[in-house]
Amino acid sequence: MSDDKPHIPAGCPMGAGAAPSDGSASDTLTYNSYLRVPQLLDLQQYESDPPAHDELLFIIIHQAYELWFKLILFELDSVRAAMYADDVYEASRLLQRVLQIERLLIDQIHVLETMTPRDFLRFRAVLNPASGFQSIQFREVEFLTGIKDSNVLKYIELTGADRERLERRLAEPSIRHALFELLRRRGFDVVVPHDGQELVGDERDQTFAELLRLYQHPEKFFHLYTLAEALVEHDQNLLLWRFHHVRVVERLIGTKAGTGGSSGVQYLSSTLTKRAYPMLWEVRGMLSDTDIYESHTQSKR
Repeated sequence: MSDDKPHIPAGCPMGAGAAPSDGSASDTLTYNSYLRVPQLLDLQQYESDPPAHDELLFIIIHQAYELWFKLILFELDSVRAAMYADDVYEASRLLQRVLQIERLLIDQIHVLETMTPRDFLRFRAVLNPASGFQSIQFREVEFLTGIKDSNVLKYIELTGADRERLERRLAEPSIRHALFELLRRRGFDVVVPHDGQELVGDERDQTFAELLRLYQHPEKFFHLYTLAEALVEHDQNLLLWRFHHVRVVERLIGTKAGTGGSSGVQYLSSTLTKRAYPMLWEVRGMLSDTDIYESHTQSKR
């Protein structure tokens, strides 16, 4: 019987880390060193002087968002790769992780609601001209999902590296594009729209007819249907995140202009119509109550 111990990957947080041969403890991998906890806890730097009590809350929430955005981007890149590899199961599996993270992000917004308008005003002035509008990673999430608007680049202060990242996202195929290509490979005679393109005329009618076939027979095309619905939920989560964000901002600053120079609530409200998969939303309205009822009753006979 072998007495070999199970292999623990290097850097695994479940492993204690092997002590160096000289016996020193300083180089031993620990929870704190693996996660860089001291460096992480040093990243919350106040701009207000004297420090405003609620600025720490404000900083931590937005830093946490950026960490989750990083993971969402990592997973969405993997989702797109799985779709191009025709691995619908893996794409759906990873999308479920993204959806769970997004639910957490929506709930997290409400922690900001524990801050009163007066509490926020104690440090709001020192935030100028910074603004949540400038989140590079959130724009990447939008672009990768299929909501591509190059105009936003005009209003964000960008470093060379930031601009390169966003322009790369604008140029590469989105998950929306990957979905329609996947449907074509699976036998659906859809037209693959370019990112930002609205199908019209015969191309639109033809594509809707094929999407309707998918939605009329979810049991027949179960994995593709599940993937499509997960993408709709992802789209919905982005809408819900924006909606709750608008309402929190309105509770804190009313109709004041945003710190980044935007019109504040007015601008944020204008973003609530953005959708990456409008055809997937619209097709469900084309389902006939009578057809679905008759199909269901016939299958019961």
